[in-house]
Amino acid sequence: MDKENIEILKKIKKIFKEKGGDPEDLEILTEVNAKKKLHKFRKITDLKDMINQSAQEFGDKPAFKYKTETPGQFDAITYKQFLDEINSLGTKLIDMGLKGKRIAVISENRYEWCLAYMATVCGTGIVVPLDKLLPANELESLIVRSGVEAIFYSSKYDEIMKDIKQRQTTDIRYYISMDLDKRQDGVYSQKELVEKGKELIDGGNRKFLDAEIDREAMSFMLFTSGTTAMSKAVMLSHKNIVTNLMDIASVLNLDENDTLLSFLPLHHTFECTVGFLYVMYRGASIAYCEGVRHIANNIKEYQITAMISVPALYENMYKRLMKNIEKKGKLQEVEKLMKLTGMLSKVGIDFRKKIFKEIHDGLGGHLRLLVNGAAALSAEVEKGFNDLGIKTVQGYGLTETSPVISAGTDFEQEIGSVGKVFPSVKLKIVNKDENGIGEIHVKGPTVMLGYYQNEEATKEVLDSKGWFNTGDLGYVDKKGFLFLCGRKKSVIVLKNGKNVFPEELETVINRIDGVKESFVYGRPEEDDEIDLKICAKIVYDKETMKEIYGIENEQEISDMIWSKIKEINKTMPSYKYIKEITITEEELIKTTTQKIKRHEEMKKI
Repeated sequence: MDKENIEILKKIKKIFKEKGGDPEDLEILTEVNAKKKLHKFRKITDLKDMINQSAQEFGDKPAFKYKTETPGQFDAITYKQFLDEINSLGTKLIDMGLKGKRIAVISENRYEWCLAYMATVCGTGIVVPLDKLLPANELESLIVRSGVEAIFYSSKYDEIMKDIKQRQTTDIRYYISMDLDKRQDGVYSQKELVEKGKELIDGGNRKFLDAEIDREAMSFMLFTSGTTAMSKAVMLSHKNIVTNLMDIASVLNLDENDTLLSFLPLHHTFECTVGFLYVMYRGASIAYCEGVRHIANNIKEYQITAMISVPALYENMYKRLMKNIEKKGKLQEVEKLMKLTGMLSKVGIDFRKKIFKEIHDGLGGHLRLLVNGAAALSAEVEKGFNDLGIKTVQGYGLTETSPVISAGTDFEQEIGSVGKVFPSVKLKIVNKDENGIGEIHVKGPTVMLGYYQNEEATKEVLDSKGWFNTGDLGYVDKKGFLFLCGRKKSVIVLKNGKNVFPEELETVINRIDGVKESFVYGRPEEDDEIDLKICAKIVYDKETMKEIYGIENEQEISDMIWSKIKEINKTMPSYKYIKEITITEEELIKTTTQKIKRHEEMKKI
């Protein structure tokens, strides 16, 4: 430890010993924190209003950053350029007869996706983002179901689109490539449409510029994850989306000095709303991740300050970080400092970036905010990153709620919870059990309009008073923090009436070194067809097993994991005991946001 850190540590110990140093200073800090419960935010009526305001306020600041052909050199698309291209493309789309029509967009995360999305919803028609990982037959099915008349796509989908076009099974009139420079073989060029739209505007065409937005109408059609037959098309409005943006802005701050690394697929509403639209609303910049293997380099290259992702990524980052610290022989020292600085930060005394400078520098030196969604992040990782001085919060929401319902904030956080409910949202827990756990129902301006052409499914989740049944189970503690327990559909109900939440057990199992992921389920007991026994399918990492335990034989690995499971069982009530395991190296079936497809896994089992 260097001299500077020794002095800081002495100061920390002194302050801590004195219970916060000067009581007057502490009272002031506490009072300021208590009063400052919400950030001020800019009011917007719709996304067109949002991007117009942002372009006016942040004009020449970078909206998107990208690499050039020269290594180490970067370029940017400014807010003004982004707005000009939105207006040009939108003008041309209306000129092509697409006013009020459905327009799909599918590609890897890139600027052209965002441009097509905004040009569609800011005055042209209804946008239909499609999952980039769906097989060709499922894509075609969703295109037919949604009735899209134009589609933007990258060269990766050339063959699929060529096939769909030849068979004429859809309503698509315009196939628009993000990569072609000029129209070719009946396929339009997005770049060329932007150029032609600019010419139209220069000639006095104001159809897109003057287009009025109906903020209450469906402008977004988003398919939920699932098989083609099961997926539902969620209808959202501008009012839904912009309300969520203002809610997020009131509790989590980004500004023009921030750069966010976009990693999750843009078609998913979590990434789209929080990782794209919210960034544009706040005047920050977006850099696109080049892939899982490039995350560490991208964070450093782009000087990333914020990320939005899922537990698998953060947990892997944290494990590697702590392992490197352990290899340097500094683990005990760092853990001691984390405990001290973490406690002091609660009363407004924060030395963490100074003390853990070496660790921060290893993560690029600028990373300050990690937002987790899609599934629960382990408490150890959430607390660990926070104690190191990197703000890490959990958020909760669904496509049907635009999407965020609650989140940890810049002002309040409880490790393990998904934060407090957003200002515009009302929440109630229905059909509580003896522990206060029940169904989570929400109401407010971010709740969807309904499922497209599926009145029956809409009525199942949305009552006449506007309350939406999330299908999730949880409880609210005395401080008002929301805790999730799992999906109602996945709960294992035992004969004695006890409920077992698979997600809870999976979180504990996943902490075992060498375990990548797990799937907990109920199976009928051999001698009792009515009751269920708790089983777990566990995915292990062979290299880690060899490195940590010195074993590579599958039976040895199974025996080792089973011994760990027995230790876990000792910490649980008997009805939660895991009684059977299977191990595999094959990854579980998941959605593009890394949620386990439980129904598909059960079919395999």
